[in-house]
Amino acid sequence: MNKSSWQSRRRHGRRSHQQNPWFRLRDPEDRSDSQAAQSAQDSSHGDDESPSTSSGTAGASSVPELPGFYFDPEKKRYFRLLPGHNNCNPLTKESIRQKEMESKRLRLLEEEDKQKKIARMGFNASSMLRKSQLGFLNVTSYCHLAHELRLSCMERKKVQIRSLDPSALASDRFNLILADTNSDRLFTVNDVKVGGSKYGIINLQSLKTPTLKVFMHENLYFTNRKVNSVCWASLNHLDSHILLCLMGLAETPGCATLLPASLFVNSHPGIDRPGMLCSFRIPGAWSCAWSLNIQANNCFSTGLSRRVLLTNVVTGHRQSFGTNSDVLAQQFALMVPLLFNGCRSGEIFAIDLRCGNQGKGWKATCLLHDSAVTSVRILQDEQYLMASDMAGKIKLWDLRTTKCIRQYEGHVNEYAYLPLHVHEEEGILVAVGQDCYTRIWSLHDAHLLRTIPSPYPASKADIPSVAFSSRLGGSRGAPGLLMAVGQDLYCYSYS
Repeated sequence: MNKSSWQSRRRHGRRSHQQNPWFRLRDPEDRSDSQAAQSAQDSSHGDDESPSTSSGTAGASSVPELPGFYFDPEKKRYFRLLPGHNNCNPLTKESIRQKEMESKRLRLLEEEDKQKKIARMGFNASSMLRKSQLGFLNVTSYCHLAHELRLSCMERKKVQIRSLDPSALASDRFNLILADTNSDRLFTVNDVKVGGSKYGIINLQSLKTPTLKVFMHENLYFTNRKVNSVCWASLNHLDSHILLCLMGLAETPGCATLLPASLFVNSHPGIDRPGMLCSFRIPGAWSCAWSLNIQANNCFSTGLSRRVLLTNVVTGHRQSFGTNSDVLAQQFALMVPLLFNGCRSGEIFAIDLRCGNQGKGWKATCLLHDSAVTSVRILQDEQYLMASDMAGKIKLWDLRTTKCIRQYEGHVNEYAYLPLHVHEEEGILVAVGQDCYTRIWSLHDAHLLRTIPSPYPASKADIPSVAFSSRLGGSRGAPGLLMAVGQDLYCYSYS
């Protein structure tokens, strides 16, 4: 090889190095990336240091992400993400996310204990009163804003529960709570430690500040079957029974059970008589609803797989309506003979009870969500319907135009059955998300008024169950929110 050809090849090699980005001189950022990668490699071999549990995502956003590594902004180091098996204490993305969520929950709980947030910026008691005096606020708007202001000042207090069996209170865990129409009783489903469920009724008439003591009336009625749905039933009088839908187990078929409230406590002397359990063999019931409409008197509905079953308790007569999907939520209208149903397919339809189950003339209204509907609530004027689904969407529908007119943002749900609580007197909407946060919105403009963290660490087994009322404990009660989680019951009362 001669000298000229060797020099030309050398010049060509220099040009190719300049054109190839891998051979360019690295800037300071590239060098920091290299150091970060080297730091990650070094940290994977050391077992004497672990990442901080209070790390956040804000600090990690300015550093590059390395596959298989996690950057701790507090220690300013990379740590290897271990697989979720064959390790005693693996560091996984799920564990990191849970630690960050727990850190956020504890921080919010601390903030709530220190200072109360204002529901709307620029609104306080003095400014609202001044605007009302000047005529800028009518009576209805003033009352709604006053409720919002008091909601932001609700304080968490633990309720002391008394029972004839105090040892059971320390082990049984709340599954759900359901207040009756007058909010003077609370039906509870508790998971028993040895397996199965136990039912009880809490008398709320003694729920008075500052002591907050209640008594739980229990009955030795256990079931080892899952409770799919619960509602109060008015058979003898208002809220005289509890209607439960139980899943089948092995050779035992599913059923719908009418449980007399008098089996727990005689809360209506002279009216209640010792009742007996009344069970209807209804396999695979996902949801249930009791009718207060005079045209469907003494009737209840159950949502099954691809059909709706309407049952008359007195006569035993049944009507079956075929559907295209599983029915997960139901509610009867009061003024018109309609039964609204929410399906797994996302469809919401109404059944006209005046029509028979022959043909398709009974389907009156049809709305559509993008995911499985978990709750439907009809507003008092029965011109609007609130619905939530497993995509975390909460929508307000106008039944006259069959259009969505409002959405309530912030709800979290992926697969759980989570109910809605609509309270038009206070103008609020309450819902518990799958992230265990209780959120309260303004019913009128969908403004998120307050987000309440759970007193327990967030988990699938400890999603709180809540009940809100403007008169907790009866007609003389005060407004507030009851939250049952774990073995404890909390009261967020107006201060």
